Amino acid sequence: MARYTDARCKLCRREGTKLFLKGERCITEKCAMERRAYPPGERGRDSRMKLSGYGVQLREKQKLRRMYGLLERQFHNYFKKAERMKGVTSELLVQLLERRLDNTVYRLGFAPSRISARQLVRHGHFTVNGKRVDIPSFLLRAGDVVELREKGRSMPLVEASLEERGRRELPAWLSFDRESFRGTMMELPTLEHVAVPVELQQIVELYSK
Repeated sequence: MARYTDARCKLCRREGTKLFLKGERCITEKCAMERRAYPPGERGRDSRMKLSGYGVQLREKQKLRRMYGLLERQFHNYFKKAERMKGVTSELLVQLLERRLDNTVYRLGFAPSRISARQLVRHGHFTVNGKRVDIPSFLLRAGDVVELREKGRSMPLVEASLEERGRRELPAWLSFDRESFRGTMMELPTLEHVAVPVELQQIVELYSK
């Protein structure tokens, strides 16, 4: 599968906001946005180009897509799915993205970033309701229980991430038991409790053209 292999900090600089793609580094002075808060490239520092309406919509879409680490086709499929569901499309889109297993693993604090969480899931370190799942895009439902398998509990990356978990607030729709390495999706996530630095209506308007 195609994947992004360039420096991830460039993505944050391109979008002009922190997307938290490198875990704890993003909240320190080492973050590229703290040191070079301008677009990458030769003319990045001097860039004063005013975006068109389409350009603004595109940038908002790219922010959300890159934050969750999705390819264009994957993201578009999520939008189409949200569009077919009953309710507000923009809210349903974020709900679908938050329900992904890799995102839930990240939110629970097992990994410092969604990228690391995706790798842990792919390596088969988690079960959902007692069954091993190695598909990062697996969509969780209310009541589902995510548990870290025994072989992954002593991994340095996991131990370090759980120690740092206090810096990240546990979302209201999740519960976590540190002793059993188990998290539960208590209810479906809502926009009320999800902080995304994106104007979601711009994405809806982009795809509605």
